[in-house]
Amino acid sequence: MRDIPAALAAHLEGGATTLCHCWSLARRDGLVLGFTDHDRPLAFDGIAFAAATGLEAAESTAELGFAIGGGEVSGAFAASGLNEADLARGAFDDARLRIWLVNWADPGQRLLLDEGHVGEVRRGGTAFTAEMRGTAKAFDEERGRVYLRSCAADLGDARCGVVLAPAPANVVETDGRFSLSATGLSGFADGHFTGGRLVFTSGANTGFATEVKRHGLESEHAVLQLWQAPAVPISAGDGFEVTPGCDKSFATCRGKFGNAVNFRGFPHMPSTDFIIGGVRPGDGALDGGSLFR
Repeated sequence: MRDIPAALAAHLEGGATTLCHCWSLARRDGLVLGFTDHDRPLAFDGIAFAAATGLEAAESTAELGFAIGGGEVSGAFAASGLNEADLARGAFDDARLRIWLVNWADPGQRLLLDEGHVGEVRRGGTAFTAEMRGTAKAFDEERGRVYLRSCAADLGDARCGVVLAPAPANVVETDGRFSLSATGLSGFADGHFTGGRLVFTSGANTGFATEVKRHGLESEHAVLQLWQAPAVPISAGDGFEVTPGCDKSFATCRGKFGNAVNFRGFPHMPSTDFIIGGVRPGDGALDGGSLFR
């Protein structure tokens, strides 16, 4: 049950109310933006809530137990901090979203209705719709170590220990979205950058990062396909840096990076087929000893 402040409860029981909604978005880089559906700006908790932004709440759900509730917030791109370029490059991914019911005549009378994190963002024309995922989503995420044959570390992080040296390159040809050919990468084997991270260092998409879907070689140029298209079309001459990719297998860790000692998986863990399989004649010494001797 919600604990409604006494002053707000008295206002709600009155004959006329002066209520509005306020939203705050706290990005991972520390920037906090505030919005309200009231017709003038409001401020509380050190946050300025801008009016006339077109932001409004859509559907909302609440679940019992550990089921993940949530809702949606929709609005128009405006000069108050929400713009298509930032949304496209992921600046608001997993941002903390809080929603209040506020007495605009006395903002001290307010109630926190919900809080969660921004999930999927859909864009279209001059508007967007952002999914709000409830706080229970944290219980649906992988935490700690998991017994898997593949590596649990990310290439280049502290557990991995590989020192990454990004390779600089320049776009020669592109379809503007998902595919490009580049100079500067001809010395690398086919597939070396598949699964790697590409970051634009010049041009309209400077700072935009995405994962490489496929890396191949055609003539003297490298051809890269991207998993995500940038907000602004890619242009010939754009500069970028790209790091090698890792499929998290023990063979790649040992052969490509020479880093078997830091492999954070369990490559010798028996597969499901081995566990449920039966004994067959000629399978070797079935004496309970090591399978890897």
